[in-house]
Formats: sequence, C-alpha cells, structure tokens
Amino acid sequence: MTAANPDLDPRLRPLYVAMLRLRLIEEAIAERYAGQDMRCPVHLSVGQEAAAVGACAPLRPDDRILSTHRCHGHYLAKGGDLTAMLGEIHGRASGCCGGRGGSMHLFDDDAGVMASVPIVGSSIPLAVGAALAFKQAGDDRVAVAFLGDGSLEEGVAHESLNLAAVQGLPVIFFVENNLYSVYTPLAQRQPDRPLTAIGAAHGLPTAQVDGNAVLAVADAMETAVDRARRGKGPTMIVADTYRWREHCGPNYDNDLGYRTEAEFLSWRDRCPVETTAQTLHAAGQLDDDAILRLTIREEIDAAFTAALAAPLPDPATAGAHVHA
Repeated sequence: MTAANPDLDPRLRPLYVAMLRLRLIEEAIAERYAGQDMRCPVHLSVGQEAAAVGACAPLRPDDRILSTHRCHGHYLAKGGDLTAMLGEIHGRASGCCGGRGGSMHLFDDDAGVMASVPIVGSSIPLAVGAALAFKQAGDDRVAVAFLGDGSLEEGVAHESLNLAAVQGLPVIFFVENNLYSVYTPLAQRQPDRPLTAIGAAHGLPTAQVDGNAVLAVADAMETAVDRARRGKGPTMIVADTYRWREHCGPNYDNDLGYRTEAEFLSWRDRCPVETTAQTLHAAGQLDDDAILRLTIREEIDAAFTAALAAPLPDPATAGAHVHA
C-alpha cells in the first residue's frame, strides 16, 4: 500500500468519486440504450465529467443552475436524484418531469436544478432571470447558466451577457467548450480569438480553464461564486473539454470524418476520471477504487430496476402542466 500524501488537496477524492459516478451512469445508459426501453434521444457527456463536477462543487443546494440538452452531468453533479432521472429517460411517471420530458428536460427543485432546455442558448436568459430575482430579493444565491460553445453564436447570449453586466447580476456563464457544434468545428464558426473575448467585450471578468482538470474548474468557479455572492456581478468561465461519443446517441462517430481518430485519442489520454485516479493512486488515496465502482454500479442497477418497474404516465393527465 502506498503511503498517503498529506499534501494532496482534500477536495480531490470526493470530486473523483463524483466524476466516476457520472462516468459509470452514462456508460450504463449507453450500454442499455439499444434495449429500446429508453425511447428519447440522449446527449451523453462522457469525457466532460470534470467540467460538471468542478462547476457544481462550490454551489449550495439553494443556488440554481440552468442546463442544456447535454444535461445529465449537471443534474447529477448538482445533486439531482438518479432514480428520478432514469425514470424520466424511460418515460415513466416516476421521472423528474413525470415522464413527459425525457433526457433533455431534467429538473430537481430540491437540488437547485431549475430546468434543462434543449433549445440552443435558451438556458442563458433563464439563468439571468433567476439572478435578477435573487438580486431583487436581496439574498445571496447564485445562478449558473451552462452553455456550449455553439450557444455563443446565438443573439440571446449577447443580450443576456449585456444585461447581466449592466445590472451587476449574480450569474455565472459557464461555457463547456467541446470544440464542436454537432459536427461543425469551432474554427468554422468563430473568428480566431479566445471565447473569453466575448465575455470581456460585454464587460465581464473571464477565466479560461482546462475543463478536464477538476480542481482548476472548481477553483475558477469558487472565485466566480464568491464574487457573485458579494454583489460584484457576473463572470464568464470557459472550460475547454471534449465529448467522446456522438453528438446525440450512445455510439462513437469518428468514422463520420468531422473529427479525426488521432484528435479523439489525444483527448481520451486526458480523461478526467483516469488522470485523477492516477493521482489519487500515487498518493495512496484510492486503494478502495474497486469497492467504489462496485457500490456505484449497485446504485445504478437499483435505479434502472426502479425505472423499469415504474408505471407509464396516466393518459388522462396528458393535458396537465400545459399552458394554452
């Protein structure tokens, strides 16, 4: 057994466990998707675990996040209920939206997951609205808009950044830059300048971090959260990361030609889960990794069993929660 390293950041092990849990949950979804019990599209964030976990680590349960179509990681990292999430993906009444929304519509009010919205860019003004409400109420809660690099090409992103800056709102714009908008690389969509320049143009403090380094993400987020709680206004964080699987679905799609196998392999070598595990192993902090994985897989199996056993929504309630 390796001697424990007392100088290792004490946050690293719990952050690793959270990332490992996200990875194993999404791998289980990918493995079981072909069974046709999950009839909604799924946008997996395998490879991006450090961004979600690091971003949510400094948040309180009463802070609010607004997510996108690729929302599983955010929902779980913020404390969303796994059984309710899998119930939703299976279209069951036990789901967090009663089986109405599927994978792209996750929320958990108790955990502070205000909404997940698949329309590109639509999470951004909702987070700004939540932050405005917090400021008007005089409390110190923080709102976080999760968005992809493609959302920065939507007009609402600029309108929201501008309003947040002018009003000094407690909102953080967290950009997961995974380099692609579906199949189109960043270089074909944006001029050659850092994405942080967009935030700076609207007067926001910005930070660009390695989105696969969970402590770097958590540190940047902690600074932004502290700033927002103290009434100092919004921040934009760009976390550079990479999705391993296809834009939508459980498979790998490097054969399509929009990205190279070499590019994929270079990012896979930077796997946030495995690199963190290596650090913990070297420090003598992960001798129980096999037990951890077994415990998480047992949780996952129980949640899938509960989802499949839950009833489908009652057709008589189809008109409920609909605004005409």
